[in-house]
Amino acid sequence: MSAEDGLFLLRLKPGPRVRGALRGALDLIFPPQAIDGGAALAGGLSAAAWSRIQFVDGPVCDGCGAPFEFDIGSRCAACLAKPRAFDAARAACLYDETSREPILKLKHADRTDLAPLFARWLSRAARPLIDEADAIAPVPLHPSRLLSRRYNQAAEIARPLARMTGLAYLPDALIRRRATETQGGKSGTGRKRNVAGAFEVPDRRAHQVRGRRILLIDDVMTTGSTAEGCARALKAAGAVRVDVAVVARVKEMSGLAI
Repeated sequence: MSAEDGLFLLRLKPGPRVRGALRGALDLIFPPQAIDGGAALAGGLSAAAWSRIQFVDGPVCDGCGAPFEFDIGSRCAACLAKPRAFDAARAACLYDETSREPILKLKHADRTDLAPLFARWLSRAARPLIDEADAIAPVPLHPSRLLSRRYNQAAEIARPLARMTGLAYLPDALIRRRATETQGGKSGTGRKRNVAGAFEVPDRRAHQVRGRRILLIDDVMTTGSTAEGCARALKAAGAVRVDVAVVARVKEMSGLAI
């Protein structure tokens, strides 16, 4: 067990697994209610919310996973103009006002019970990447952020995904060596500067990634700057391929807070 799993604070506050068990016990007494009100079908979402989620089911860019209106069997203009540090990326859905609420509930409101649902979404949306991967690693939080949040939302998604796919789970192979400001509200250039050099693979963990194909997990992709920073660190440590799977990605630059 690692700090990324949020278990080092178990003695101070209930960890994500304890909270999940308590929530399950309460659900036996009080029928669960969807995040947006009404009866929940699964994972805290109502039928109306399910119908509004824009799942990425059609053709996408071979590189960043941006959805295409038509299948052109290639990469988007941005990826062709400047190849990414990661090899390929896939998202389960688009990040909009509907998907934003459950994602932020997981990220900021202790709704770790949503993580297995998001893992199931990724098991479908990122299946081609999963089939090519040797191991799964979450985008890490800096220890100071982990201390305040008590868990890493990317790790909460990555752990059940690794279990259901049978891939090795590497919760601490990648670390965030310096605290960065939140990416929300920054331009593409500002996001790149914010995470430049922020990630590394510790020497003691290099053997976990050397020569392997790593699937990196995160909740949201906006410009891809965080994913690229992580991919550079993993490849510098010897990873032969780094792909990215996220719950949601913006279709284009957006003012939505993440």
